[in-house]
Amino acid sequence: MKTFPRAGPALALVSLLLLLPVCSRKAKPDMEQPGRRVEVGVASWYGREFQGRPTASGERFDMHDLTAAHRTLPFGTRVKVTNLESGKSVVVRINDRGPHKPGRVIDLSYAAAKQLNLIEPGTARVRIEVLE
Repeated sequence: MKTFPRAGPALALVSLLLLLPVCSRKAKPDMEQPGRRVEVGVASWYGREFQGRPTASGERFDMHDLTAAHRTLPFGTRVKVTNLESGKSVVVRINDRGPHKPGRVIDLSYAAAKQLNLIEPGTARVRIEVLE
C-alpha cells in the first residue's frame, strides 16, 4: 500500500492564497436577483448630444422625458431614483443601456437629472428602488 506524504503548512498556505481572491470578491449588485429591489451608487445624466438618437430599446431618446439607462433592468421598468444628498426623488422608466463609465449605476435623462438637482454637479449618490 502506497502512502502519500502529509501536506505541510506551506501547501495549505498556497491553497489559501489561491482561493482568497475568489472568496473575497464582492458580487456586483444585480437588481434582478430575487428580493433585490434597491441599489445605491453614483448616477450621471445625458442630454442634448444624444437627443433623437435611438436607445437600446429602439425608441428615440428624448432628453425631456423621464427616462434612464441601466445595465440590467428590463426595458419599461419604472424605478424611483432618490438623490441621497438632497432627498429629492423622481420616477423614471428604463429605456436604454448604460452607464458606460465605470463606477456609475444609472444614467438619467436631462429632465430627470434636473428634478434631482444633478445638472450642475454632473453626478450624485442615489438610491434606486424598483417600483414594478
